[in-house]
Amino acid sequence: MASSWNGKTVVITGVCGTVGQELLRQLLKYNLQEVIGIDHNETELFFLAEEYGDFPYVQLYLCDLRDRYELMYKMQGVDIVLHTAALKHVVICEKSPHEAIQTNILGTQNVIDAAIAAKVERVIFTSSDKAVNPTNVMGTSKLMGERLMTAANAHRREVQPIFASTRFGNVLGSRGSVIPVFKRQIATGGPVTLTDPAMTRFIMTLEEAVQLVMESVFLSRGGEVFVTKMPVVRIADLAQVMIEELAPRYNYNPEDIEVRLIGSKPGEKLYEELMNDEEVRRTVELERYFVVVPAFRAIYQSIDYKYEGLVTNTIKKPYNSANEQPMDKKALWNYLYKGKLFEVDTILNHSNNDMKTAFKRNQLCE
Repeated sequence: MASSWNGKTVVITGVCGTVGQELLRQLLKYNLQEVIGIDHNETELFFLAEEYGDFPYVQLYLCDLRDRYELMYKMQGVDIVLHTAALKHVVICEKSPHEAIQTNILGTQNVIDAAIAAKVERVIFTSSDKAVNPTNVMGTSKLMGERLMTAANAHRREVQPIFASTRFGNVLGSRGSVIPVFKRQIATGGPVTLTDPAMTRFIMTLEEAVQLVMESVFLSRGGEVFVTKMPVVRIADLAQVMIEELAPRYNYNPEDIEVRLIGSKPGEKLYEELMNDEEVRRTVELERYFVVVPAFRAIYQSIDYKYEGLVTNTIKKPYNSANEQPMDKKALWNYLYKGKLFEVDTILNHSNNDMKTAFKRNQLCE
């Protein structure tokens, strides 16, 4: 994969976000021509520019997805677009659906239009598990983003970009995720709050999430949705493992940390879906991924959806956390340890403002 990046100019939208920053960090391992990061968070952009001041080929700009013409300007001469910018918090999008539409749907269409106008090579959209059978505004807007990418690819001609999507599970340790919430609750002696002890989720580390994005750039034939195979965890087990590991660090007895049930949030599912019943019929399995190919074929091109490492063309069941065996506590501990998710620096890499509301109600993922 390294040689595929040589000499490329790459745009990262939402470069100040958790995934955007990790993409920037990992891309610097390759021999790129230029990395252009855009975001509308002025403060975070300033600090990120300070951090990467010694990298002359990293250019960071204040830019909003809602400004179609500014996006077109920024994408001139660009080869690859990694579109991570979005409004991602479920409750905020539910309270402000107009804003979610403007950024997640119309903003994504602006990215598509700008990429076509600039004749870039490839565009990857980062989606969410909440796009599958969505029960809230955020998930619905992400599903629409996937559909826009697939439709753009269906209308592409030979000189236009290849468009595809990746669908994330829960990125552990990201802003708003359950790990920093649990950590802070344990650090203050509890209680640790759970919505439902039966809840299960797919999990992935930030490094795994970014690897999915970067690999799917060159795996894609156009219009697909890539889903990484991921382990499943019971959220109750996650809380218990974290209590047992972290409580002694703060001079607490793990048995003294209360686990309090607070009930599921409106629209929250007990299990997580990454591929639904309808998509099963048009999904192929690779060694590390499921690939959901488009329901509607391209208009101007015949695309051959063949991939190296094919396992099977026949998928028998939806990919959701209720159908998969959760990790036991020992495996979960090893996973968190290997991902450095017990480390204080990793878990504390979030502003106090981000966590005020999260203390009251768990936010499982961005």
